[in-house]
Amino acid sequence: MGLPLQKIKVLEIGTLIAAPFATRILAEFGAEVIKIEPIGKGDPLRKWRKLHHGTSLWWYLQSRNKKSLALNLKAPEAIELIKKILTDTDVLIENMRPGALEKLGLDWETLKQINPNLTFVRISGYGQSGPYKDKPGFGAIGEAMGGIRYTTGSPESAPARVGVSLGDSLASLHAVIGALISIINIKTNQGKGQVIDVSLAESVFNIMESIVPEYDLFNFVRERTGGSLPGIAPSNTYRTQDNAFVVIAGNSDPIFKRLMTAIGREDIANNPEFEHNDGRAKQSDYLDKAIESWTRQHTIHHVLQVLEQVDVPSGRIYSVADIVHDPHFIARDMLLDSTLPDGQVVKMPGIVPKLSATPGQVKWNGPDLGAHTQDILHTHGYSDEDITALRDKGVIQS
Repeated sequence: MGLPLQKIKVLEIGTLIAAPFATRILAEFGAEVIKIEPIGKGDPLRKWRKLHHGTSLWWYLQSRNKKSLALNLKAPEAIELIKKILTDTDVLIENMRPGALEKLGLDWETLKQINPNLTFVRISGYGQSGPYKDKPGFGAIGEAMGGIRYTTGSPESAPARVGVSLGDSLASLHAVIGALISIINIKTNQGKGQVIDVSLAESVFNIMESIVPEYDLFNFVRERTGGSLPGIAPSNTYRTQDNAFVVIAGNSDPIFKRLMTAIGREDIANNPEFEHNDGRAKQSDYLDKAIESWTRQHTIHHVLQVLEQVDVPSGRIYSVADIVHDPHFIARDMLLDSTLPDGQVVKMPGIVPKLSATPGQVKWNGPDLGAHTQDILHTHGYSDEDITALRDKGVIQS
Protein backbone atom coordinates (compact mmCIF):
# COMPACT_ATOMS: atom_id res chain seq x y z
CA MET A 1 0.00 0.00 0.00
CA GLY A 2 1.25 3.47 -0.87
CA LEU A 3 1.81 6.32 1.51
CA PRO A 4 -1.39 8.15 2.56
CA LEU A 5 -0.42 11.56 1.15
CA GLN A 6 1.30 10.34 -2.02
CA LYS A 7 -1.21 12.18 -4.25
CA ILE A 8 -0.83 15.46 -2.39
CA LYS A 9 1.46 18.12 -3.82
CA VAL A 10 2.90 20.79 -1.51
CA LEU A 11 4.89 23.93 -2.25
CA GLU A 12 6.91 25.41 0.60
CA ILE A 13 8.05 29.03 0.64
CA GLY A 14 9.59 29.04 4.07
CA THR A 15 12.78 29.14 6.09
CA LEU A 16 14.13 27.79 9.35
CA ILE A 17 11.50 26.06 11.45
CA ALA A 18 7.74 26.70 11.38
CA ALA A 19 6.83 26.08 7.72
CA PRO A 20 9.68 23.60 7.06
CA PHE A 21 8.76 21.39 10.03
CA ALA A 22 5.15 21.28 8.85
CA THR A 23 6.16 20.25 5.32
CA ARG A 24 8.61 17.69 6.70
CA ILE A 25 5.70 15.92 8.40
CA LEU A 26 3.66 15.95 5.20
CA ALA A 27 6.64 14.68 3.19
CA GLU A 28 7.22 11.81 5.61
CA PHE A 29 3.74 10.54 4.80
CA GLY A 30 4.16 10.73 1.06
CA ALA A 31 3.35 14.27 -0.03
CA GLU A 32 5.50 15.63 -2.83
CA VAL A 33 7.07 18.68 -1.23
CA ILE A 34 8.87 21.24 -3.37
CA LYS A 35 10.88 23.59 -1.19
CA ILE A 36 11.78 26.96 -2.68
CA GLU A 37 15.16 28.26 -1.53
CA PRO A 38 17.00 31.46 -2.40
CA ILE A 39 19.84 30.92 -4.86
CA GLY A 40 23.34 31.14 -3.46
CA LYS A 41 22.70 30.51 0.23
CA GLY A 42 19.55 28.46 0.54
CA ASP A 43 17.58 28.13 3.75
CA PRO A 44 19.56 29.60 6.70
CA LEU A 45 18.88 26.33 8.53
CA ARG A 46 21.64 24.80 6.41
CA LYS A 47 24.09 26.61 8.73
CA TRP A 48 22.31 26.30 12.09
CA ARG A 49 23.66 24.39 15.09
CA LYS A 50 26.10 21.51 14.60
CA LEU A 51 27.58 21.27 11.09
CA HIS A 52 28.96 18.23 9.30
CA HIS A 53 31.31 19.23 6.46
CA GLY A 54 29.67 22.64 6.39
CA THR A 55 26.02 21.52 6.42
CA SER A 56 23.73 21.44 9.44
CA LEU A 57 22.65 18.04 10.72
CA TRP A 58 19.33 19.69 11.47
CA TRP A 59 19.00 20.50 7.75
CA TYR A 60 19.37 16.84 6.79
CA LEU A 61 16.55 16.00 9.22
CA GLN A 62 14.22 18.95 8.65
CA SER A 63 14.29 18.68 4.85
CA ARG A 64 14.18 14.95 4.36
CA ASN A 65 11.99 13.75 1.50
CA LYS A 66 11.78 17.30 0.06
CA LYS A 67 12.82 18.57 -3.35
CA SER A 68 14.97 21.72 -3.45
CA LEU A 69 14.09 24.36 -6.04
CA ALA A 70 16.56 27.27 -5.97
CA LEU A 71 15.02 30.52 -7.24
CA ASN A 72 15.67 34.23 -7.24
CA LEU A 73 12.27 35.48 -6.10
CA LYS A 74 13.13 39.02 -7.24
CA ALA A 75 13.00 37.83 -10.85
CA PRO A 76 9.58 37.93 -12.60
CA GLU A 77 10.44 34.62 -14.30
CA ALA A 78 10.67 32.95 -10.88
CA ILE A 79 7.21 34.18 -9.92
CA GLU A 80 5.81 32.87 -13.21
CA LEU A 81 7.33 29.47 -12.47
CA ILE A 82 5.75 29.45 -9.01
CA LYS A 83 2.38 30.22 -10.57
CA LYS A 84 2.80 27.31 -12.98
CA ILE A 85 3.63 24.96 -10.13
CA LEU A 86 0.60 26.16 -8.18
CA THR A 87 -1.85 25.22 -10.94
CA ASP A 88 -1.82 21.61 -9.71
CA THR A 89 -0.59 22.10 -6.14
CA ASP A 90 -2.80 21.11 -3.22
CA VAL A 91 -1.09 23.07 -0.43
CA LEU A 92 1.09 26.16 -0.32
CA ILE A 93 2.79 26.67 3.05
CA GLU A 94 4.72 29.85 3.85
CA ASN A 95 6.13 31.59 6.91
CA MET A 96 7.23 34.93 5.51
CA ARG A 97 6.17 38.17 7.18
CA PRO A 98 2.59 39.19 6.36
CA GLY A 99 2.54 41.12 3.10
CA ALA A 100 5.76 39.65 1.69
CA LEU A 101 4.03 37.33 -0.78
CA GLU A 102 1.60 40.07 -1.74
CA LYS A 103 4.57 42.20 -2.81
CA LEU A 104 5.62 39.35 -5.10
CA GLY A 105 2.18 39.20 -6.71
CA LEU A 106 1.24 36.02 -4.84
CA ASP A 107 -1.76 37.36 -2.95
CA TRP A 108 -4.73 35.15 -2.18
CA GLU A 109 -6.99 36.69 -4.81
CA THR A 110 -4.41 35.86 -7.48
CA LEU A 111 -3.68 32.40 -6.11
CA LYS A 112 -7.29 31.22 -5.94
CA GLN A 113 -7.82 32.32 -9.55
CA ILE A 114 -4.82 30.17 -10.53
CA ASN A 115 -6.09 27.22 -8.48
CA PRO A 116 -9.51 27.39 -6.76
CA ASN A 117 -8.69 24.22 -4.78
CA LEU A 118 -5.46 25.53 -3.31
CA THR A 119 -5.06 25.39 0.47
CA PHE A 120 -2.92 28.38 1.46
CA VAL A 121 -1.28 27.88 4.86
CA ARG A 122 0.23 31.05 6.31
CA ILE A 123 2.38 30.93 9.45
CA SER A 124 3.43 34.17 11.10
CA GLY A 125 4.16 35.57 14.52
CA TYR A 126 0.79 37.19 15.14
CA GLY A 127 -1.43 36.16 12.23
CA GLN A 128 -2.52 37.89 9.04
CA SER A 129 -4.78 40.41 10.79
CA GLY A 130 -4.89 42.46 13.96
CA PRO A 131 -2.81 45.37 15.24
CA TYR A 132 0.37 43.29 15.63
CA LYS A 133 0.33 41.56 12.25
CA ASP A 134 3.24 43.57 10.82
CA LYS A 135 5.53 43.10 13.81
CA PRO A 136 8.37 40.57 13.48
CA GLY A 137 7.68 37.47 15.53
CA PHE A 138 9.89 34.46 16.16
CA GLY A 139 8.97 31.36 18.16
CA ALA A 140 10.45 32.76 21.36
CA ILE A 141 8.17 35.80 21.11
CA GLY A 142 5.18 33.56 20.45
CA GLU A 143 6.02 31.56 23.57
CA ALA A 144 6.19 34.77 25.59
CA MET A 145 2.94 36.24 24.27
CA GLY A 146 1.08 32.92 24.20
CA GLY A 147 1.47 32.52 27.96
CA ILE A 148 3.72 29.49 28.35
CA ARG A 149 6.88 31.42 29.18
CA TYR A 150 5.13 33.13 32.11
CA THR A 151 4.37 29.75 33.70
CA THR A 152 7.72 28.06 33.03
CA GLY A 153 10.55 27.87 35.54
CA SER A 154 11.07 28.41 39.23
CA PRO A 155 9.16 31.13 41.13
CA GLU A 156 12.52 32.46 42.35
CA SER A 157 14.00 32.99 38.90
CA ALA A 158 13.20 34.73 35.64
CA PRO A 159 10.71 32.93 33.36
CA ALA A 160 12.53 30.09 31.61
CA ARG A 161 12.31 28.95 28.02
CA VAL A 162 12.07 25.38 26.86
CA GLY A 163 15.38 24.30 25.30
CA VAL A 164 13.87 23.77 21.84
CA SER A 165 11.90 25.98 19.45
CA LEU A 166 8.56 25.10 20.98
CA GLY A 167 6.58 28.04 19.58
CA ASP A 168 7.62 27.28 16.01
CA SER A 169 6.95 23.57 16.37
CA LEU A 170 3.48 24.11 17.84
CA ALA A 171 2.68 26.41 14.92
CA SER A 172 3.92 23.70 12.54
CA LEU A 173 1.57 21.14 14.04
CA HIS A 174 -1.38 23.51 13.83
CA ALA A 175 -0.43 24.19 10.20
CA VAL A 176 -0.50 20.47 9.39
CA ILE A 177 -3.85 20.09 11.15
CA GLY A 178 -5.29 23.03 9.23
CA ALA A 179 -3.96 21.80 5.90
CA LEU A 180 -5.39 18.31 6.38
CA ILE A 181 -8.77 19.67 7.50
CA SER A 182 -8.93 21.78 4.34
CA ILE A 183 -7.91 18.87 2.12
CA ILE A 184 -10.56 16.65 3.67
CA ASN A 185 -13.17 19.36 3.18
CA ILE A 186 -12.24 19.62 -0.50
CA LYS A 187 -12.19 15.85 -1.05
CA THR A 188 -15.35 14.96 0.88
CA ASN A 189 -17.55 18.07 0.83
CA GLN A 190 -16.70 19.44 -2.62
CA GLY A 191 -15.29 22.48 -0.85
CA LYS A 192 -12.90 25.00 -2.32
CA GLY A 193 -9.46 26.13 -1.27
CA GLN A 194 -9.06 28.48 1.66
CA VAL A 195 -6.52 30.36 3.77
CA ILE A 196 -5.25 28.70 6.93
CA ASP A 197 -4.01 31.52 9.18
CA VAL A 198 -1.62 30.18 11.85
CA SER A 199 -0.14 32.46 14.49
CA LEU A 200 2.83 31.39 16.61
CA ALA A 201 1.41 33.20 19.63
CA GLU A 202 -2.02 31.62 19.17
CA SER A 203 -0.55 28.15 18.67
CA VAL A 204 1.12 28.42 22.07
CA PHE A 205 -1.98 29.97 23.62
CA ASN A 206 -4.06 27.05 22.33
CA ILE A 207 -2.30 24.57 24.65
CA MET A 208 -2.61 26.70 27.78
CA GLU A 209 -5.45 24.64 29.23
CA SER A 210 -7.90 26.51 31.47
CA ILE A 211 -5.96 29.68 32.27
CA VAL A 212 -8.53 32.00 30.64
CA PRO A 213 -11.72 30.87 32.43
CA GLU A 214 -9.77 30.58 35.70
CA TYR A 215 -8.71 34.19 35.36
CA ASP A 216 -12.06 35.41 34.12
CA LEU A 217 -14.11 33.76 36.85
CA PHE A 218 -11.71 33.79 39.81
CA ASN A 219 -9.17 36.46 38.83
CA PHE A 220 -6.60 33.67 39.21
CA VAL A 221 -3.25 34.02 37.42
CA ARG A 222 -1.27 30.81 37.09
CA GLU A 223 2.30 31.48 38.18
CA ARG A 224 5.59 29.62 37.83
CA THR A 225 5.71 26.51 40.00
CA GLY A 226 8.96 24.80 39.05
CA GLY A 227 8.50 21.09 38.39
CA SER A 228 4.97 20.78 39.74
CA LEU A 229 1.70 20.88 37.82
CA PRO A 230 -0.47 23.65 39.31
CA GLY A 231 -3.76 22.51 40.78
CA ILE A 232 -3.01 18.83 40.18
CA ALA A 233 -1.43 16.92 43.05
CA PRO A 234 0.82 15.22 43.56
CA SER A 235 2.74 15.68 40.33
CA ASN A 236 6.27 16.97 40.64
CA THR A 237 9.99 16.33 40.33
CA TYR A 238 11.76 14.94 43.39
CA ARG A 239 15.41 14.57 44.34
CA THR A 240 16.76 11.12 45.24
CA GLN A 241 19.54 9.92 47.53
CA ASP A 242 22.05 9.75 44.67
CA ASN A 243 21.27 13.34 43.65
CA ALA A 244 19.16 12.35 40.65
CA PHE A 245 15.65 13.57 39.88
CA VAL A 246 12.53 11.48 39.46
CA VAL A 247 9.21 12.64 38.04
CA ILE A 248 6.22 11.16 39.88
CA ALA A 249 2.64 11.63 38.73
CA GLY A 250 0.39 10.33 41.49
CA ASN A 251 -2.53 12.60 40.78
CA SER A 252 -5.38 10.19 40.05
CA ASP A 253 -7.31 9.02 43.11
CA PRO A 254 -6.40 5.29 43.03
CA ILE A 255 -2.80 5.97 42.00
CA PHE A 256 -2.42 8.41 44.88
CA LYS A 257 -3.44 5.75 47.41
CA ARG A 258 -1.01 3.24 45.91
CA LEU A 259 1.79 5.80 45.95
CA MET A 260 1.30 6.79 49.57
CA THR A 261 1.01 3.18 50.66
CA ALA A 262 4.20 2.30 48.79
CA ILE A 263 6.19 5.04 50.57
CA GLY A 264 4.86 4.00 53.98
CA ARG A 265 2.38 6.84 54.45
CA GLU A 266 -0.86 4.93 54.97
CA ASP A 267 -1.99 7.79 57.19
CA ILE A 268 -2.07 10.07 54.14
CA ALA A 269 -3.39 7.36 51.83
CA ASN A 270 -6.41 6.81 54.04
CA ASN A 271 -7.07 10.44 54.98
CA PRO A 272 -10.44 11.49 53.52
CA GLU A 273 -9.09 15.03 53.01
CA PHE A 274 -6.90 13.66 50.22
CA GLU A 275 -9.39 11.32 48.59
CA HIS A 276 -9.89 13.59 45.58
CA ASN A 277 -7.68 16.04 43.69
CA ASP A 278 -9.36 19.22 44.95
CA GLY A 279 -8.42 18.32 48.51
CA ARG A 280 -4.91 17.27 47.58
CA ALA A 281 -4.29 20.42 45.53
CA LYS A 282 -4.94 22.56 48.63
CA GLN A 283 -2.07 20.83 50.42
CA SER A 284 0.24 20.04 47.53
CA ASP A 285 3.32 21.38 49.35
CA TYR A 286 2.67 19.04 52.26
CA LEU A 287 2.29 16.05 49.95
CA ASP A 288 5.43 16.97 47.98
CA LYS A 289 7.47 17.12 51.20
CA ALA A 290 6.16 13.73 52.26
CA ILE A 291 7.10 12.17 48.93
CA GLU A 292 10.54 13.77 48.77
CA SER A 293 11.35 12.74 52.32
CA TRP A 294 11.01 9.18 50.99
CA THR A 295 12.81 9.64 47.64
CA ARG A 296 15.81 11.26 49.37
CA GLN A 297 16.33 8.04 51.34
CA HIS A 298 16.71 5.89 48.23
CA THR A 299 18.54 5.75 44.91
CA ILE A 300 16.63 6.56 41.76
CA HIS A 301 16.90 2.92 40.71
CA HIS A 302 15.19 1.80 43.92
CA VAL A 303 12.53 4.52 43.71
CA LEU A 304 11.59 3.57 40.15
CA GLN A 305 11.61 -0.13 40.99
CA VAL A 306 9.22 0.35 43.93
CA LEU A 307 6.85 2.62 42.02
CA GLU A 308 6.80 0.38 38.98
CA GLN A 309 5.75 -2.55 41.15
CA VAL A 310 2.68 -0.64 42.36
CA ASP A 311 1.89 0.85 38.93
CA VAL A 312 2.59 4.50 39.75
CA PRO A 313 3.64 6.59 36.71
CA SER A 314 7.22 7.67 37.26
CA GLY A 315 10.45 8.17 35.38
CA ARG A 316 13.83 9.77 35.40
CA ILE A 317 14.53 12.81 33.26
CA TYR A 318 16.17 11.74 30.01
CA SER A 319 19.06 13.44 28.30
CA VAL A 320 19.60 12.78 24.60
CA ALA A 321 22.18 10.16 25.60
CA ASP A 322 19.48 8.34 27.56
CA ILE A 323 17.08 8.54 24.61
CA VAL A 324 19.56 7.18 22.08
CA HIS A 325 20.35 4.14 24.23
CA ASP A 326 16.85 3.45 25.53
CA PRO A 327 15.45 0.06 24.41
CA HIS A 328 11.89 1.40 24.14
CA PHE A 329 12.83 4.19 21.73
CA ILE A 330 14.85 1.65 19.72
CA ALA A 331 12.00 -0.88 19.64
CA ARG A 332 9.58 1.82 18.46
CA ASP A 333 11.82 2.77 15.50
CA MET A 334 12.34 6.23 16.94
CA LEU A 335 16.06 6.12 16.10
CA LEU A 336 16.75 5.56 12.42
CA ASP A 337 20.16 5.15 10.83
CA SER A 338 20.67 7.65 8.04
CA THR A 339 23.55 7.98 5.58
CA LEU A 340 25.00 11.42 4.90
CA PRO A 341 26.46 12.39 1.49
CA ASP A 342 30.00 11.41 2.56
CA GLY A 343 28.87 7.95 3.66
CA GLN A 344 28.78 8.78 7.36
CA VAL A 345 25.97 6.94 9.14
CA VAL A 346 24.15 9.00 11.76
CA LYS A 347 21.08 8.42 13.89
CA MET A 348 18.03 10.56 13.14
CA PRO A 349 14.64 10.76 14.89
CA GLY A 350 11.98 8.37 13.66
CA ILE A 351 8.54 9.30 12.35
CA VAL A 352 5.54 10.29 14.43
CA PRO A 353 2.69 9.31 14.50
CA LYS A 354 2.83 5.56 13.92
CA LEU A 355 0.31 4.40 11.30
CA SER A 356 -0.37 0.66 11.20
CA ALA A 357 -1.28 0.34 7.50
CA THR A 358 0.48 3.29 5.86
CA PRO A 359 3.44 4.30 8.04
CA GLY A 360 5.62 7.21 7.04
CA GLN A 361 8.98 6.74 5.35
CA VAL A 362 12.32 8.47 5.00
CA LYS A 363 13.33 8.33 1.33
CA TRP A 364 16.22 10.78 1.38
CA ASN A 365 17.84 13.39 3.61
CA GLY A 366 17.73 17.14 3.08
CA PRO A 367 19.08 17.69 -0.45
CA ASP A 368 21.79 19.92 -1.86
CA LEU A 369 20.68 23.42 -2.76
CA GLY A 370 18.80 23.36 -6.07
CA ALA A 371 19.22 19.60 -6.44
CA HIS A 372 15.79 19.20 -8.04
CA THR A 373 15.54 22.49 -9.92
CA GLN A 374 16.12 21.03 -13.36
CA ASP A 375 13.73 18.11 -12.89
CA ILE A 376 10.99 20.39 -11.55
CA LEU A 377 11.34 22.76 -14.48
CA HIS A 378 11.25 19.90 -16.97
CA THR A 379 8.05 18.65 -15.31
CA HIS A 380 6.45 22.04 -15.85
CA GLY A 381 7.27 22.30 -19.53
CA TYR A 382 10.65 24.04 -19.57
CA SER A 383 13.16 22.87 -22.17
CA ASP A 384 16.89 22.48 -21.62
CA GLU A 385 17.37 25.74 -23.50
CA ASP A 386 14.88 27.50 -21.24
CA ILE A 387 16.66 26.19 -18.16
CA THR A 388 20.05 27.30 -19.43
CA ALA A 389 18.70 30.79 -20.15
CA LEU A 390 17.15 31.08 -16.69
CA ARG A 391 20.38 29.90 -15.10
CA ASP A 392 22.42 32.41 -17.07
CA LYS A 393 20.08 35.22 -15.99
CA GLY A 394 20.45 34.27 -12.33
CA VAL A 395 16.83 33.22 -11.95
CA ILE A 396 17.57 29.62 -10.92
CA GLN A 397 20.36 27.53 -9.46
CA SER A 398 20.73 23.86 -10.28
